[in-house]
Amino acid sequence: MRHSLIDTFDDFIRYWQGACDKTLEQKVELWASSYMHKYPGLLQKQIRDYQEAGHDWREIARTKVFAELGDRVALMKEARESLLQVCGPIYEQSVQALELDFPVAFVIYVGIGCGAGWATQYQDGPACLLGLEQIAGLGLQSKERLREVLAHEIGHLAHMQWRHEPERFEEQEKDPLFLLYSEGFAKRCEYLVLGSESWNQAQNESWLSWCREHKAWLAKEYLRRVDSDEPANDFFGDWLDVQGRSQTGYYLGWTYILWLEQNYGTREIAALPLERVRAETRSYLQQLAAGKD
Repeated sequence: MRHSLIDTFDDFIRYWQGACDKTLEQKVELWASSYMHKYPGLLQKQIRDYQEAGHDWREIARTKVFAELGDRVALMKEARESLLQVCGPIYEQSVQALELDFPVAFVIYVGIGCGAGWATQYQDGPACLLGLEQIAGLGLQSKERLREVLAHEIGHLAHMQWRHEPERFEEQEKDPLFLLYSEGFAKRCEYLVLGSESWNQAQNESWLSWCREHKAWLAKEYLRRVDSDEPANDFFGDWLDVQGRSQTGYYLGWTYILWLEQNYGTREIAALPLERVRAETRSYLQQLAAGKD
């Protein structure tokens, strides 16, 4: 198996040199018409991602990304250099640890906040989109932190491929029961690839201990949202939080996959039928909420 690398950063720098002194609105429009115009598929994926969530992508770009972009250029350069060094080795580690049987395209770009890493289909194949603006904003620019990001996203790609439905996978993640399963599986793969636990979601030293102490509450609240047909995005997003702590869903999902491993192997877990996924996820959350850890 082989990996490929699509590096758009030089094109971004050329755009930025002409746009850095413009207004926020002009920067956003030039980002789309000058820089991203060379990568139409990448542009449309980002716009569609926000449209499907009911958001105005230009408003997100202005308020969440471009207002801070100038301060992040140096960190983005550092992140790009780190990625050039670690993408290949992490792919090879993943081939060994997960027995990957498909190629991966790594795409380095500066986007509008869709994610530090985004496992998806791009140019008709499995791809890991690496948003430098988000990597820099989250302080993930070191080689060590980017290894974690890459291993996680490759876990998602393995999940998509092994379910034999990569085109439907992201749509299925709109179901919060499937989303918990998906993120938990990717987190578990991340640790298998790296050979150790690394909680890059932790905001501070108390984050992990808080999650451990509040597992039952997290499960109960997650299940409440499922049953009330409320979104569970607060458990996962960088800009969102539950009880003042962001990304607690990754911890909850990881514990769920460990629970599944009592009865299934890794590839069996990846390929569970959709209704079995929903039933198993609900069962786990109910048990955990009831204090049966």
